[in-house]
Amino acid sequence: MEVEGDIGKSVLDVAHENKIDLEGACESSLACSTCHVYLQPDIYEKLEPPKDEECDLLDLAFGLTEYSRLGCQLKLSPMFEGTKIKLPKATRNMYVDGTKKK
Repeated sequence: MEVEGDIGKSVLDVAHENKIDLEGACESSLACSTCHVYLQPDIYEKLEPPKDEECDLLDLAFGLTEYSRLGCQLKLSPMFEGTKIKLPKATRNMYVDGTKKK
């Protein structure tokens, strides 16, 4: 799915605005790993390294790769134009009863 987002918004916020199923259970408070995404290697290498708090949460993420980041911590910039961001097949903190946040 191709979407557009405003510079400075998080990947998580842009996903929610476009009804993309990226959970974000902690509402960007850096307390879970449900907004885990996979970046393209060229974009990942251009970003500042994740902070220790993000790394600790990524360690809990399902399907962690060397190009994994949390969508709530990624702010859009011009370098993201044309970038493909993939979602993992599962997350470790999905709502137990299957409900989704509105």
